[in-house]
Amino acid sequence: MQTAHISAIVTGGASGLGAATAAALADGGARVYALDLPDACSAAPAVDGVEYVPTDVTSEAEVRAAVATASADAERPLRVVVNCAGIGPSARILGKKGTHSIDLYRKVLEVNLLGTFVVMTVAAEAMAATEPDADGQRGVVVNTASVAAYDGQVGQAAYSSSKGGIVGLTLPAARDLAQYGIRVMTIAPGIVETPMLATVSEEFRAGLAAGVPFPQRLARPDEYARLALAIVDHDYLNGEVVRMDGALRMAPR
Repeated sequence: MQTAHISAIVTGGASGLGAATAAALADGGARVYALDLPDACSAAPAVDGVEYVPTDVTSEAEVRAAVATASADAERPLRVVVNCAGIGPSARILGKKGTHSIDLYRKVLEVNLLGTFVVMTVAAEAMAATEPDADGQRGVVVNTASVAAYDGQVGQAAYSSSKGGIVGLTLPAARDLAQYGIRVMTIAPGIVETPMLATVSEEFRAGLAAGVPFPQRLARPDEYARLALAIVDHDYLNGEVVRMDGALRMAPR
C-alpha cells in the first residue's frame, strides 16, 4: 500500500504517537486528517499535509463526520487509518481509598477499545466503497495496543483490559474485512517517550529505561511512526500484533 496520493486518518493525532505518525504519513505524500479532542487540536502545531479534525472517538456521529471529511476527495481515497487515541489512568481494583471507580473503568474502555472499534468500523465502511488498487487492496488499519495487554502492572486493570481487547480484536477484524481488501494490524508499544512522561523526573525515566533489555532506553514516537508506515507498506502483514518494546517484559510494579 502506497502512501502517496491517498487520504489517511490518525486518531490522537495532535500529540505523541499520533502526531509523529501523522507527520510521517504526510511526509510520504498522504493527506492526513488528525483526529483529536478540540483542545488538543487547537494547541497542536501546524504541519504541512495534516488537517486537525476535532473529534471524540467514542462518538459515532463525530467519527462519521470526520470520516466523511477524510473521504471527500475522490482523487485521494481513504486508504490508511492509524488508531493512537487513548488514555491511561492508574487505579487499583482495591486500594486504600476503596474500590476501583466503575465510571473510570468504563471511561478507559470507551476511549481505548470502543473508540478504536468505532473508528475502524466507520472507516472500513468508507474504504470498502472505494475502487481497489491493482492488487485488490482498499486499505489498512493499524491499531495501538500496549505491552500492558500481556504484562499489566499493579494499577493497570482498566488500561490492560482495554489494550487486551485491542489485541483480541486484531485477528477477527482482519478476517471480517479481508473480503473488502482491508488489512488490520496492531502495534503493542513498550515505554515510549510521550507527553505523558514529560511530567516525571529524569531519575524516574532512567529507571524505566534501565528495565529495557536492549536498546536500554525509552522508545521514541518516530519509531512507532516508522513501524506503522512499514506495516502500511508491507502488504502481506495482516491479523497480527507486533511488539515494539526492546524485549521488555513488565514487572508487577
